[in-house]
Amino acid sequence: MKQKVISIVGPTAVGKTKLSIDIAGRFNGEVISGDSMQVYKGLDIGTAKVTEKERDGIPHYMIDIKNPEEPFSVADYQKLVQHYIDEIDSRGKLPIIAGGSGLYIQAALYDYHFSNQRRNENITRQLESELAEHGSAVMHRRLKEIDPDQAAKTHPNNHRRLIRALEVYETTGVTMSEYQKNQSKNSPYQPIFIGLEMDRHLLYERINDRVDHMLEEGLLDEVKLLYELGYENHQSMRGIGYKEFIPYFKGEQSFDDTVNLLKRNSRRYAKRQYTWFKNKMDVKWYAVTPESHEVIFRNILTDLAGML
Repeated sequence: MKQKVISIVGPTAVGKTKLSIDIAGRFNGEVISGDSMQVYKGLDIGTAKVTEKERDGIPHYMIDIKNPEEPFSVADYQKLVQHYIDEIDSRGKLPIIAGGSGLYIQAALYDYHFSNQRRNENITRQLESELAEHGSAVMHRRLKEIDPDQAAKTHPNNHRRLIRALEVYETTGVTMSEYQKNQSKNSPYQPIFIGLEMDRHLLYERINDRVDHMLEEGLLDEVKLLYELGYENHQSMRGIGYKEFIPYFKGEQSFDDTVNLLKRNSRRYAKRQYTWFKNKMDVKWYAVTPESHEVIFRNILTDLAGML
């Protein structure tokens, strides 16, 4: 029989971390982070990284495994998570993935071969040269003409993904979106997806409050240290909660505008996360409110008992 893997998914700030720990405690499980930014050391507050106290003695993986200057790809995530799933299962424990990075979770749980397309270094260098000469906006418009779906998912400042998408098309004649649609729907595991959703108004209030709490906890100092250490142009600083502060540090944006931008980007990201999981995965959804978390979580534990 295939290994059963629980995956707790949904938008940011909805309660995935707490539920994953409850499930691990109830069903002898261990937790793997499903957040692509929590792999970086020093990015703690902005990624809402689970604290030692919150872990309640439950082992966690895929946290603090990379330095901020190191790249980290979907393929890297897939390889490591599949290793941890097998290791956790070999010890008679239940693997649980908790997070909101949909593409990464999908790559880990399905026979996803995104990384198998070999790079053409000549084309890559040419594209990088064009990027340096013409700028990211021009290159992003080119991608939008070729592959509007991929362009919508790729920020112009994410040069690595921008170049990669253009390179795949110029190398193969197939767009990145077409390539991804042809990925296998088979999984080497038996994934069980539990999704948490919340009324949009309540969720957005919760996200705004979370940003305020992060600032109280020292988010500004955390990002400032990373900026002063020279990580501005690295992948680790392109995540929400970090990139918004760079114009502020450069004197190009007020602090209030920075906070409002961070809240807006976080809300928009939550919407994209929800759309991704609704469209890409077979998820059993549970609606929660800030007041009903405990009751809903107990219902989820009861439902899972019949599946495991």
